[in-house]
Amino acid sequence: MTKTANETQWTYLMDMDGVLVHEEHLIPGADTFLAELAANNIPYMVLTNNSIRTPRDLRARLLNSGLDIPEKSIWTSALATATFLANQRPGGSAYVVGESGLTTALHDIGYVLTDSDPDYVVLGETRTYSFEAITTAIRLVERGSRFIATNPDATGPSREGSLPATGSVAALITKATGRDPYYVGKPNALMMRSALRSIGAHSANTLMIGDRMDTDIVCGLEAGLQTILVMTGISTPASVELYPYRPTIVLESVAALVGNTTDPFRSTKQ
Repeated sequence: MTKTANETQWTYLMDMDGVLVHEEHLIPGADTFLAELAANNIPYMVLTNNSIRTPRDLRARLLNSGLDIPEKSIWTSALATATFLANQRPGGSAYVVGESGLTTALHDIGYVLTDSDPDYVVLGETRTYSFEAITTAIRLVERGSRFIATNPDATGPSREGSLPATGSVAALITKATGRDPYYVGKPNALMMRSALRSIGAHSANTLMIGDRMDTDIVCGLEAGLQTILVMTGISTPASVELYPYRPTIVLESVAALVGNTTDPFRSTKQ
């Protein structure tokens, strides 16, 4: 498609789970939607609050689901956290409760990972939270280490049902220490701003696609983006009405954007 002089060149940010995939399964139309973005040279970034995997690992997971997403187009809460810490305290140290997505991101910014008087305790997501590691984190926070968490999500999905996630374990540490963490991931608009900077985009011509009002949509609004809520995740028409804010538009799925990626709000202009 050819862009006319008065068309906005949009940049897309989008959530992953509930927007492009469910667990390991492709949401119908997501592959066609991403292929159209690529064909039109439209920049995009896939955002996820999950800090378990590195972008390389996530790319492999998404390929198995049928989605070909470049590694450079994946932005995790672990990368956002590392970017934040690199700006706050370059060359610092951290005690990490999490997996390779988080430890790799911190190593890449030159952080030393240690349990000996670290600058920060950094809590991320893992499927194997260790009582010993949580106890160490509590004691370090009590001794003065600053408390950071990658995201506030209380639960995560699995085939058997909900799993405790970063927010739940953070609440445990807070209860024990009286110290609240600083959450870097959604709904903190900092995560979106760091993603925008990583691809050289501006909020004025960027939109956020998500399936959650309480993270994706409010985060997009607070970062100054246009927002699209899709009904392929946890939101329902009834749940949308519970919130005092609204997305720019609501769509059944990203498949509804196929054919309209250069002008995603075309249907609202008619």
